[in-house]
Amino acid sequence: QVIGSGEPGFTDGSFDEAAFNQPQGMAFDGDSLYIADAENHTIRRVDLSAKTVETVAGTGEQSLYRHQGGEALKMPINSPYDIAVADETLYIAMAGFHQLWSLDLSTMQVSPYAGDGGEDIQDGPRLSARLAQSYGITLLGEVLIFADSETSSIRTVDRITIADGQVRTLIGTGLFDFGDEDGPFSTAQLQHVQGIASDGMRLFITDTYNH
Repeated sequence: QVIGSGEPGFTDGSFDEAAFNQPQGMAFDGDSLYIADAENHTIRRVDLSAKTVETVAGTGEQSLYRHQGGEALKMPINSPYDIAVADETLYIAMAGFHQLWSLDLSTMQVSPYAGDGGEDIQDGPRLSARLAQSYGITLLGEVLIFADSETSSIRTVDRITIADGQVRTLIGTGLFDFGDEDGPFSTAQLQHVQGIASDGMRLFITDTYNH
């Protein structure tokens, strides 16, 4: 099946009518396929049974300021690049805000989940940690693992609702540190890593700028 007209745009509706603009990451949840529609600055939902597309977060305009979220369809967001889903929650790699965000599918409220918006590689409590252009995100058990592209790093955050869930860095050393080195996590180097996936035991990453 083909979903979308093939022309860049921002239109909900049937598979033939719908239009996207540089869709990036996706996540399945039953009969729903959620899509990070990056250049429309929205999250879209594909109903695979009804063969329709609808917008579930974002206004279609890029947010020009960082905010604390609210009603999902009234809040402009900024360059969502990937999605993970669990327990009625979408976790969004929000590259433009240098944060992870969450969308509660039961209340349709969207809000920051990790990162204070400052651009850096700084671990600590999830809401005060600092990220830099998070592109990819996946789940491994109760841990979210994400590709923090501008820091060429792989980082984790606990999937919990309390404020002191921790952000930790697995691979990566500094905001502008990069390289092409295998070895222990403490010395390995990546370059602008973007995609990430898990089979439940291992992580697979696209080390994008190292080709």
